[in-house]
Order: sequence, then structure tokens, then C-alpha cells
Amino acid sequence: MKKYTLSIRKIVNLRINKIAEMQNNENRQQETRRIFYTAFIPAVLTLLMFLVFILERGMGWDFHKAGVFPRDMSRLWTILSYVFVHSGWSHLLNNTISFFVLSTALYYFYKQIASKVFLWLYLTSGFILWLVGRESWHVGASGMVYALASFLFFSGLIRRYVPLIAISFVVTFLYGNMFWHLFPWQANDPVSWEGHLAGGISGLFCAAVFYKQGPQRPVKVWDEEEESEVDEPPYWTETDDENEQNKD
Repeated sequence: MKKYTLSIRKIVNLRINKIAEMQNNENRQQETRRIFYTAFIPAVLTLLMFLVFILERGMGWDFHKAGVFPRDMSRLWTILSYVFVHSGWSHLLNNTISFFVLSTALYYFYKQIASKVFLWLYLTSGFILWLVGRESWHVGASGMVYALASFLFFSGLIRRYVPLIAISFVVTFLYGNMFWHLFPWQANDPVSWEGHLAGGISGLFCAAVFYKQGPQRPVKVWDEEEESEVDEPPYWTETDDENEQNKD
């Protein structure tokens, strides 16, 4: 009887371990699929930036007029194209690496609202640049990089949700030096600091607009103490008869 009981227990344990292993495998597969989907759109856009640059250089074309020229109504459409145009390999690599990392973080941690936020960042950062920029051609994805970094930083602080606050600190650690490029450092700064500033403003704006959407800090629910079924009356409500009985 004892051996029979041990055999049953062993079979049950093996079955439980098998189920746990299957569950772990399923969780790993789900996580892999999630990472793939979160990186898909950033990867496609990053690849498109490389293809545009290679096509421009390979064919000897000049795409600088696809950049933003502020306050020119006939060039307003360029707020859609300027992020794909870059002046050189170093400009392209610096922007695309940061763009891919930050946009993937957006799609991973804010998956419910990522596409909506991304579109708003894309349009508002370009439009603000078109409004406030110098009368020159502005190209490159650095404005979107600043918009993404600004959103991830401010959104985590505004929501006061620990995992998102941690992302804010990671962004600060990795890209904190970006703050110094929000403003000009010389009279005719060749860097489009206006694009950086426009991205920073756009990220803050979207963090404030969408703070009630997407991941939120869990609300604590406190259990109320169970009330006693019969409450004893306070001593001062005792009747005279009860007092006489107590005296007896």
C-alpha cells in the first residue's frame, strides 16, 4: 500500500512539473512574440531611413529639400519627410540607433497607446519645428529622438508608477546629456537645436495629454474590518432595572 501511494505521488509530481514546464515555454513564446511585435515598426522605419540615405548617395541625388523649411506654407508637407533625410553616415547612425531603442521602449512599455502617441509625437515635433526654426533646411530624426526621450521621461514621472519611473531614470542615465543640446551654443550653430527643442516640447505635451491612457499605477483596495454582528450597547445606556440587578 505504501509503495502504491508513493507511485501515485510520483506520477502527480511528474505531471505537475510537466504542466509547469509547458506553461514556462508558453510564457517564453509569448514574450518572444511581444518583443518581435514591439520592435517591428521601429525596425521598419529605421530600415527606411537607411534605404533613403543609400538611395540618395547611390544615385547622386540631393534630398535636402525634403527637410523642413520653417514658416514656408508650400513646404509644410516636409514635416512628414524630414526625419528620413540625413547629412552623413555619422548623422544617420547616431539618430537611428537612439530612434530604434527609444521607439522600441515606447511600443514595449506603452503598447496600448504606442501607435497613437508615436503619431502625435511625429506630427507635433515637426510642426513645432516648422513654427520656431531658423529659416534654413532642417533634416534628420533627432527631433523624434528627443520627442521619444522626453515622453518616456515625463510620462513615467507624471504617472507615478514605479516600473515607468524606472524607465524615466534609465532614459536619464542613457540620454541625460541630450539636455545640453536643446539650446544653441554658438551664433550660427550648425546643429538644429530647434528640432531638439521642438521634440522635447512635443514629448512633454504628449505625456500630459495621454497620462490617463495606457499603463497606470495600480489602485490599492483596503479591506474593511468586519463589523460584529451584535454590538454591545455602551455602559451609559443601561436601564435602571439592569443597574438594580447589578447591585443585587
